[in-house]
Amino acid sequence: MIKSECNQMGAQPPGELALVNTHSQAALLEGLADNLARGQGFSVATLNLDHIVKMRSNPSFRAAYEQHSHVVADGNPIVWLSRLAGNDIELVPGSELIQPLVEVALRQNVPIAMLGATQETLDATGSVLQDTFPDLQIVAKIAPPFGFDPDGDVAAACLEQINASGAGLCFLALGAPKQEQLAIRGATLAPDCGFVSIGAGLDFIAGHQTRAPRWARRIAMEWLWRLLSSPRRLAKRYWDCIAIMPGLAWRACRVRARTVPPGGK
Repeated sequence: MIKSECNQMGAQPPGELALVNTHSQAALLEGLADNLARGQGFSVATLNLDHIVKMRSNPSFRAAYEQHSHVVADGNPIVWLSRLAGNDIELVPGSELIQPLVEVALRQNVPIAMLGATQETLDATGSVLQDTFPDLQIVAKIAPPFGFDPDGDVAAACLEQINASGAGLCFLALGAPKQEQLAIRGATLAPDCGFVSIGAGLDFIAGHQTRAPRWARRIAMEWLWRLLSSPRRLAKRYWDCIAIMPGLAWRACRVRARTVPPGGK
């Protein structure tokens, strides 16, 4: 797939941080609006530390990320580390992309689809979106079976259904790495549709999961709020994320030292 032209970030960041190729939500929305206007498919991934941990043991996940047309920073550590390396990027949480993208699709009369989660979540989300945007066209709501394989026949059938529906925008709520891998497969089986991986975003809209309060997000403590809310499920995940931070920070400092002239900021 064609890499985003929104990457205006200067120095090449280290390792997995280099996967971020779109520096702000405004740049992302501008680029995707152009794609939607031309009927050209795209794929959006939202990078966080957990994804970096996963891709280090899953080469196919890393390969899928490398093929995405747009990658943004979904996590304050990604933003901080990128800035440490000399790249001024913004935080773009995937769950906060749904409404802005729906508004873009609505302005351009582009039908949307949703794939993932449960049928109950999809129906509830569809109702909320339809109440908020009465003219929105929701042409497919697909809840795949438990154990869904993004490389299997069922996934192919889902993507063919998306393609036949005429959707120009599809939100994927399957969790990593399934949603990112399916997005890249969608580039072949539904080439005119744009795929956006949003994780639990649909559950937040449906009210089936609760996001951290705004104050916790404002002080970059959403991760702690989530950990305290579900320690058994998230403790190891966050420990693994913390464990890779020193290495990423060291590499970011080395990049900055090579690119910032003496006396520079």
